[in-house]
Amino acid sequence: MGRLRRRTLLTAASGTVAVGIAGGGTARADEGSAGTGGAASADGAGGGGGRKGGPYDAKVRALLGRMTVDEKLGQLQQLSWTGDTGPGGGQTAEAEEAARKGKLGSVLNVYGAKSTNALQRIAVEESRLGIPLLFGLDVIHGFWTTFPIPLAQASSFDPAVSERDGEVSAKEARSNGVHWTFSPMMDVTHEPRWGRIAEGSGEDTYLAAAFAAAKTRGYQGDREAGGLAAKDRVAACAKHFVAYGGAEGGRDYNTVDVSEAKLRNVYLPPFKAALDAGVATVMASFNTISGVPAHGNQHTLTDILKKEWGFDGFVVSDYTGIQELIAHGFAADGADAGRLALGAGVDMEMVSTHLVDHGRKLLKSGRITVGRLDDAVARILRLKFELGLFDHPYVDEDSAITEPSKAARSAARKAAARSMVLLKNDQEALPLSPSVGSVAVVGPFADSTDLHGTWSGPGAQKFPAVTVADAVRAAAPKAKVTAVKGVDAEGKDTSGVQDAVAAAKAADVTVVVVGEPPAWSGEASSRSDITLPGAQEELISAIAGTGKPFVVVLVNGRPLTVGGWLDSAPAVLEAWHPGIEAGHAIADVLFGTVNPGGKLPVTFPRTVGQVPIYYNHENTGRPYDADNKYTSKYLDLAHGPQFAFGHGLSYTSFSVGEPKASTRRISAGALRKGDTVEVAVSVRNTGERAGDEVVQLYLHDPVASIVQPVRRLRGFRRVSLEAGKSTTVRFRLRAEDFGFWTNDTGGTFVLEKGDVDIYVGNSSLATNKTSLTIA
Repeated sequence: MGRLRRRTLLTAASGTVAVGIAGGGTARADEGSAGTGGAASADGAGGGGGRKGGPYDAKVRALLGRMTVDEKLGQLQQLSWTGDTGPGGGQTAEAEEAARKGKLGSVLNVYGAKSTNALQRIAVEESRLGIPLLFGLDVIHGFWTTFPIPLAQASSFDPAVSERDGEVSAKEARSNGVHWTFSPMMDVTHEPRWGRIAEGSGEDTYLAAAFAAAKTRGYQGDREAGGLAAKDRVAACAKHFVAYGGAEGGRDYNTVDVSEAKLRNVYLPPFKAALDAGVATVMASFNTISGVPAHGNQHTLTDILKKEWGFDGFVVSDYTGIQELIAHGFAADGADAGRLALGAGVDMEMVSTHLVDHGRKLLKSGRITVGRLDDAVARILRLKFELGLFDHPYVDEDSAITEPSKAARSAARKAAARSMVLLKNDQEALPLSPSVGSVAVVGPFADSTDLHGTWSGPGAQKFPAVTVADAVRAAAPKAKVTAVKGVDAEGKDTSGVQDAVAAAKAADVTVVVVGEPPAWSGEASSRSDITLPGAQEELISAIAGTGKPFVVVLVNGRPLTVGGWLDSAPAVLEAWHPGIEAGHAIADVLFGTVNPGGKLPVTFPRTVGQVPIYYNHENTGRPYDADNKYTSKYLDLAHGPQFAFGHGLSYTSFSVGEPKASTRRISAGALRKGDTVEVAVSVRNTGERAGDEVVQLYLHDPVASIVQPVRRLRGFRRVSLEAGKSTTVRFRLRAEDFGFWTNDTGGTFVLEKGDVDIYVGNSSLATNKTSLTIA
């Protein structure tokens, strides 16, 4: 009877429940903020964050009063710089002329102190009002110093990893004239076929929210304390708003059909977390949202983002996103596209030029209003003031950072090793001994510097990544190390396999480094087949056939299907694309200098035919039963994933105790007033070496007015323990952890009566549980 519940005890209209990551525990540094909700703005212009009506509004109003219509429209325009080969790219001469006339707000893809200063001087010294330009660049996981890809960083289950990336990246970029990065990406996705899974934090809303907030803090510092004006900070951009990760078939730019409940429970919370962390800008997404393109979606851009959440920053289109309203079949022509985008809430147009081209005509006809135009311009000017560009428009060319520092490289190496996941380790094949006599390093990435990953920034072209072979030589200086490619990353030619086999036979142990080229993940890099490309599986089989010890290292930008060769590999290390210090970080883990503690932020399917497969699925009316044909399963495939969300091994072992809740019964009214439930669990290192464990807390609401997932991550802590030591990890659960959003128009957050199961363990398959009742 305890599982029965009445409809709603706590009901909140959308926007009235502040939602944050459940905190508590012994590792407070991992705590972030996430969720949905926030105070609604009193007007359509938004607000929020305590900045509207702040120190720059008088200056913004004064400047607006002096601007012509053409100058205002110009502030809404971002043009692209030389070297950009996309549609509309390379608008160099156009940008210079527009800047000279005071009819340009921002430039994309320009960096370098001399280059940015030269262009800025045109805007500041030659235009009528001298309004500085805002320079933007995709600084996704590094500028000169490439950190591991964002998906890898999420594997660390340590948001401090992303925060450190943001700090290093911002310092290098700002010194080179970049003010604004188009990051972090927080698109939750259940699609490993989608190439842009590499840029985000995986399949879980809660985890993505924690990393979105951390990366924002890393880029921007303490924004409320004036951090954006600092010489080592840049403005962040939360992207892509919203539901881009739900692209049908995993095909980039594709359609998304999503309910209001799914939108608010799955896709929106990471964006709200970024807003709570002070993110300066938001980028609209390429996809439609249930038939309405995101660039023309007033419900998401204005009703939710600007009014409900009170966002006072500005919304930038994605690359030609306003132009693409025509291809979507939503806008009739360029003028119509500009009208729809500005009216929906887009404030700046990237690359396409419909607002500048048609804005005056749209104003004259009343299809856009002066009030909306001024609102968009004010948002952009406010950020320029906050960045200090009116007082300090130029960067010091003598102080520009031109290469990765020793400290930055050290941070990238630590981040990469911390992000690696030990998928398999039979009979303690790893770690390798530093005193090993000989090592064969084989595979297409054995001696490759192409390990930076997708969207790796200018540093990837200038500073090669450390190779695995070189790093193994450094880690085992007395060993004979032989590097053999064996096969190309993509080709089917197996003529080099015999050389790899010979090297393996002559060595004490072989490290097989296989995976995807970085170009095979990221934007416009969707795959229908997510096995290892080319003849790489044949290489693994050949090495296994020697009967000699070997281990496999994966370097990739998405989950792969590994069933064809997994059983033959004694150990498998998921290294992702680790960045500039790739080889050293991999060697640190292989030789045990670093004990791997990462966990999977995504599910690894057994085969692509299982996709989408993710841990937080609904139970269905006929959940899997091996003995009943008429249940949810495949006839020709074992049930469940190859590796579950949250999975990851260590060179030591851990035990996680039974969770204990501070109460077994709590009223919804008490939760509504701010009361919390503490869940404590003991964790012990039962092995013989120090290591890290990620303790994970999941909730399951068995009976609800909207069917709930079988598990929902609502807490995680990465703890370090010496051999034989133990600690107690504490989680604090709030109303927002137990409640959910409904499908009501505009969304309603509810907290319902009934039992809630609480699971704690070291993966999404955790079995230790307790329960409590919301009365």
